[in-house]
This record gives sequence, C-alpha cells and structure tokens, in this order.
Amino acid sequence: MMFLEKISREMRERIVKGFLDIAIMAKLREGNPMSGYDVIAFVHEEFGILLSSGTVYSVLYSMERNGLVRGMWTKRKRVYKLTGRGEEIIKAVLNLIEEIQKTVKLLIGSK
Repeated sequence: MMFLEKISREMRERIVKGFLDIAIMAKLREGNPMSGYDVIAFVHEEFGILLSSGTVYSVLYSMERNGLVRGMWTKRKRVYKLTGRGEEIIKAVLNLIEEIQKTVKLLIGSK
C-alpha cells in the first residue's frame, strides 16, 4: 500500500469511528431498523472499514442509554430504531455540517 493510501485509510477510519454514532443515526433516519451486524456491513460497504462487534455494540448501547435509539428484540436479533430525540440530534448535526467542516480545517491548519 502506498504511503498516501495508508494515511488516507487511517484518517478515514479515525473519522468514521469518531462519528460512528452520527453515521448510525443518519442511516437509521432512512427508516429501516438495523442490528449491530447491519451496522458493521453498512460501514464496510460504505467506507471500506471493518469494525469489530465490540466497537459497534458499545456505541449502540451508549446511544440507547442516551435516548438516541431504541433497541428491540425480533425473533433472532436485537435491532435499533431512531428515537424522536435521535431524529432531533441528527437534524441539528446536518444543519451544522459547514461548521463541522470549518472546525476540521482549523484543526489541521487549512484555511
């Protein structure tokens, strides 16, 4: 792997892991409940990053404790849906996307 590709992949992985809760809420906003496995598959397909189940479930449990998602059991697995509070949060984040981009640019010294 070329040096720049390696750096790009590492940065993408750090960003995805840091914003995993936001990515999950954005995906759940489409209306389909997701299991932890579904989240792992989504992140892998969308970003080319394979997350551990421990990483995903710790984020999902934290989101559930904070009232952003609601977990429920189906016949074989636990799936998660976005709550009203989660919907409000993801809308606010999407409205702040330019502000977030500016912050990242300031962080790395790019104007």
